[in-house]
Amino acid sequence: MKQTTNAIVMIRPVAFRMNEQTAVNNYYQKVLDGLLPSTVNAKAQQEFDTFVEKLRAVGVDVTVIDDTLETDTPDSIFPNNWVSFHENGDVALYPMFAENRRHERREDILDTLEDKGFEINNIMDYTSAEEDGFFLEGTGSLLLDRANAKAYCALSPRADEELFIEFCEDFDYAPVIFEAFQTVDGERKLIYHTNVMMCLGETFAVICADSIDDKKERKMVLENLKADKKEVILITEAQVNNFAGNMLEVRGTNDKKYIVMSASAHQSLTPKQIAQLENHAEILSSSLDTIEACGGGSARCMMAEIFLPRS
Repeated sequence: MKQTTNAIVMIRPVAFRMNEQTAVNNYYQKVLDGLLPSTVNAKAQQEFDTFVEKLRAVGVDVTVIDDTLETDTPDSIFPNNWVSFHENGDVALYPMFAENRRHERREDILDTLEDKGFEINNIMDYTSAEEDGFFLEGTGSLLLDRANAKAYCALSPRADEELFIEFCEDFDYAPVIFEAFQTVDGERKLIYHTNVMMCLGETFAVICADSIDDKKERKMVLENLKADKKEVILITEAQVNNFAGNMLEVRGTNDKKYIVMSASAHQSLTPKQIAQLENHAEILSSSLDTIEACGGGSARCMMAEIFLPRS
């Protein structure tokens, strides 16, 4: 199994704004005072388009799909939370915490990928769990080490343990389960998505180990990463707040590897951390300030990796 891919799908926003339904447990979202919604969306579109251009310039195969105004989907720019694509032709659809995010799941997006020559053999649909109030938000909640058949999950209101284990059984992953916290107004609160505090590359892992308060859990996670011969690059909680955990390794022209992140994540890294990362791949960063502030997500959340076979 490959850990990285050359193909991703990204959703261009049409009505991007701070989603009031997700702000209850995403503490990274902020209200941008004094900006009209149309201005926020225009800035987000500009950031999105520049980001896509940078990815395509190095040879990443980006399928861009426009969001629709028919549904109220302010977070559609983060497709990795509702879908994942797998090498055997499986597509997984995930149950989402915010009701208005459930409209992001669109069959026509799968049709578009099939039109492009990607093969979809089977759809694993976990979305009925929403009716019972259980959620698992795609590769936001699940960090897949595809090559080593392990899945990492920081439990939260958006990542249910039983659902996670069910996913692991269905897809043959060994579950690595823990809790990760951030300090909000002096209190330790659960981090809503695993991919905010951790990134898995082919030969490295970026992780805020300090966010795993339980020492046994922290040791267990780090031992798993080291057992798979990944260089562990530690980041701080302050760097997590700048989305330094929200990176993704992708492949460009001639299979060259890139570590993709936002400009704020890149700027928060120390020279030593940058050198460590550059031992594994070239860094590609783009300014996502508006998207990060209003959406509470960053570069990794915007890219749904496509591992499907091609006909």
